[in-house]
Amino acid sequence: MRIDSHHHLWNYTAADYEWIDEQMGVLRRDYTPADLQQVMQSAGIDGTVVVQARQSLQETEWLLELANDHSLIRGVVGWVPLAADDVVADLERLSTASKLKGVRHVVQSEPDDRFLLRADFNNGIAQLERLGLVYDILIYAKQLPASIEFVDRFPNQTFVLDHIAKPTVAASFDSTWSKHLTELAKRPNVSCKFSGVVTEVRAAEWSLDLLRPYWEVSWEAFGAERMMFGSDWPVCLLRSDYPRWLSTVEQLTSELSDTEQAAFWGDSARRIYQL
Repeated sequence: MRIDSHHHLWNYTAADYEWIDEQMGVLRRDYTPADLQQVMQSAGIDGTVVVQARQSLQETEWLLELANDHSLIRGVVGWVPLAADDVVADLERLSTASKLKGVRHVVQSEPDDRFLLRADFNNGIAQLERLGLVYDILIYAKQLPASIEFVDRFPNQTFVLDHIAKPTVAASFDSTWSKHLTELAKRPNVSCKFSGVVTEVRAAEWSLDLLRPYWEVSWEAFGAERMMFGSDWPVCLLRSDYPRWLSTVEQLTSELSDTEQAAFWGDSARRIYQL
């Protein structure tokens, strides 16, 4: 079974999705379950995890409704106001939905690189373990040091690192990212998605060989039991259509054993997100 562990859906309005700027024309339209079904069926994907794209409870509730109506969507990573005083009530209400598997905050956009260490935010994170919810870590590579401190505060919480921490992908390899990612991966409660990589390429074009070192470092750090496939569709369309991204990852994983392939392409996501 193949699982795409990271994609988005939205009914587009400029007001709701301010991060989609004028240079992102391909994203400035609706992306619906019908679109998702067509793309995933063509790619041979059996199930997906849909992830929040704007920070609102309304979107989380909408994604849960879509997941209930569409069996292809096996899980939802939503958003809740983790730093709010009343976050417990929101979490307990939403966690009654069987397809809510995790939550995340768009930490990459926070001006403070040590946002993850804020006491009010950590109070919200402390509620997730008892509810069986994963926390998805969305950061840039420069925020990895704070992420390591953050994860160490919650040794029993399940974390998933999105997009291999979004290193700057260039011909000059990011060795600082490699060092910090490898250190974070020493924490057994952290897993990682190989997703969202092509949008971090700085050159006009990208290739398999350009991405390979980032794949090799990530795989070496996390391994089969803690790495999973994701597309970041439709955001990936800024740099790649789905078939090209899928083919690229298939080539990168071609030398893995059958057991490792099964884990990466589906089993790890199913286990970690309890799909």
